[in-house]
Amino acid sequence: MAKRDASHAGSWYSDHGPTLSRQLDGWLSQVNHADGVGALPQPGARVIIAPHAGYAYSGPPAAWAYKSLDLSKAKRVFLLGPSHHFYLSGCALSQCTHYSTPLGDLPLDTSTIAELHSTGKFERMSQSADEDEHSLEMHLPYIHKVLSTSFPSSAAFPPLIPILVGSTNAAREVAYGTILAPYLQDSTSIFVVSSDFCHWGLRFNYTYYLPASATKAADGYNLRSKDKPPTSPHIHESIARIDKSAMEAAESGSHDAFLEDLRQTGNTVCGRHPIGVVMAALEVLKKENKVEEGKGTFKFVRYERSSDCVKVADSSVSYGSAFAVL
Repeated sequence: MAKRDASHAGSWYSDHGPTLSRQLDGWLSQVNHADGVGALPQPGARVIIAPHAGYAYSGPPAAWAYKSLDLSKAKRVFLLGPSHHFYLSGCALSQCTHYSTPLGDLPLDTSTIAELHSTGKFERMSQSADEDEHSLEMHLPYIHKVLSTSFPSSAAFPPLIPILVGSTNAAREVAYGTILAPYLQDSTSIFVVSSDFCHWGLRFNYTYYLPASATKAADGYNLRSKDKPPTSPHIHESIARIDKSAMEAAESGSHDAFLEDLRQTGNTVCGRHPIGVVMAALEVLKKENKVEEGKGTFKFVRYERSSDCVKVADSSVSYGSAFAVL
């Protein structure tokens, strides 16, 4: 049995099971309903976008996505995250049979993983590449927690299909979306998409700014280190506008519109590729009339930033949580 170690436990989040469990319970308990949505979870919400930073930052906003999930029919959980360390032009699958968390192990769906690998379109991750990547691991405790409240025992947990998504272009995202669409159509499949939003600051080589006079997302410019702090609007307000533009593009349901928004602003959405793959899969189902009218698009229910930037020397990372009903 090849087991992936919880390599970021003790640094990015607590490695003490009872402490971690209490933290997750606390964040989830603070979420009851979302403006414009109503009570959570939402019936049929089988797809979510949630952040993957250290839990001091991503724990509270991620709770909004996980509280939205409808697990009533769940038999398997797909987890898609961006590759930060392992270069990929496509997607890769885990070779492990279990993923460890401080709350207990999560089993992997080795038969579905083998089925995907048999398409010839997926690479295999080495265990070291698997354990280096945090975009998948940061979701494991949340997945374990919400499954533990929905299933009688860990033996009954739906197994996991982790997919590491590389620097895919639009065509590859459509190709992978087409492969995953039948699984997404299946009412017993859950899809978790791992992504942070804007990484703003000189240390991220991204200082795009939208002045108050800008009427389009493309009307901004890059701030320089010597520039005085702008106030119309403040930098953090500009970041919020840039992120809102990306989130609205994701909510439009158009894969092309999402990619075009990112092209215009350069927004450093690290999970742009897994989001793109799932948006492409949703579009495939819509074109095949396999999604009911009014369903199959994302709805963002939470937006936060690690800090509010005022000076060009400041930096922040943004976090957005969303769900889609199928």
